[in-house]
Amino acid sequence: MMPLHPLGKDYLRTLNEDREAIILADKLGFSEAFVGEHISDKSEAVTSSLVFLASLINDTKDIKLGTGTLNLPNNHPAAIAAQVGMIDHLLEGRFILGISPGGLRSDAEIFENLDKDRKAMFRESINQILKIWSGKAPYQIEGKFWNISTAATINKETGQGIIIGPYQQPHPEICVTAMSPSSESVSEAASNGWSVISANFLQPVGVASHWPKLQEGWARANLPNSPESWRVAKSIFVAEDEKTAVRYAKDISGAYGHYYRNIMKKIIGNGRPDLFKLNNEMTDNEITIELLLDTLVFAGTPVQIAEKILRFRDVVGPFGTLIYAGHDWVDSGLARQSMELMAAEVMPLVNNEISMMDHI
Repeated sequence: MMPLHPLGKDYLRTLNEDREAIILADKLGFSEAFVGEHISDKSEAVTSSLVFLASLINDTKDIKLGTGTLNLPNNHPAAIAAQVGMIDHLLEGRFILGISPGGLRSDAEIFENLDKDRKAMFRESINQILKIWSGKAPYQIEGKFWNISTAATINKETGQGIIIGPYQQPHPEICVTAMSPSSESVSEAASNGWSVISANFLQPVGVASHWPKLQEGWARANLPNSPESWRVAKSIFVAEDEKTAVRYAKDISGAYGHYYRNIMKKIIGNGRPDLFKLNNEMTDNEITIELLLDTLVFAGTPVQIAEKILRFRDVVGPFGTLIYAGHDWVDSGLARQSMELMAAEVMPLVNNEISMMDHI
């Protein structure tokens, strides 16, 4: 869930609807829910994914809750290590640690990281977090961006100077997002044994480029191929009839239109129009909201959606988990029904077909 909502919509209502979507997902048997965060975006206004997920601890039962993602350069590694350790205990292991360097430039400006090497900060941060969890106080961790120690103040008798580790040992599953074609971060994640989420706003040709990068990373680390650790996000809307589905999901002024118009402006503004291109011959002027809705959103009946997912998987590679991208609830009844149809009708068709193919 990149919780993008219209600017004029009541903030509390958007938070409640985003919570309701995850509570419903849990009841329907969805296996995971990821929530993004930004400090300085009124449209995408979950400012702390950890705080948001904590609000769902007692309202969900089985679904794993993941940060999608924690933007590491904008936080101190020791704070993240401690806060993740706590929420992992509160969830009794129902937690996935999604991390990234952060993509919102206004957030980077606020934290005075705009001109810094945020990828280097990202690597140092997660390495320091893992050292905290695997080491013993007073730590003595030195880096280019952060130094971590409690040597001057530690008191083991009282517990002072010791950061509590996570519930899951040695640590929760670590997951990174990938939104660039042939991203080196994909192979780097695979070589570290981390899982990957391919973004729902990346064209199929770009998603397909992640499979060889995953294989490259696993080979470099002498790890077996693990397609089950590859997640692919997709914007999907299911209705009982095709006309309703197309009307709701392909309307440029609707929920999906709002999402892709917002994302398009941000990504093109960051100098990355290539993410939306179908091939190298496309010009920037050919990227329109109509193109994105046509190529990136699946809309239709349960049977139609199942067929689209199976064809998509044939094109991009054998990913293990499909992530249903969350969008604003313009019509809460239809939005809920889409999730219900996805769980009850679409995924059984998809999984049965994949199972049959695996046995051929």
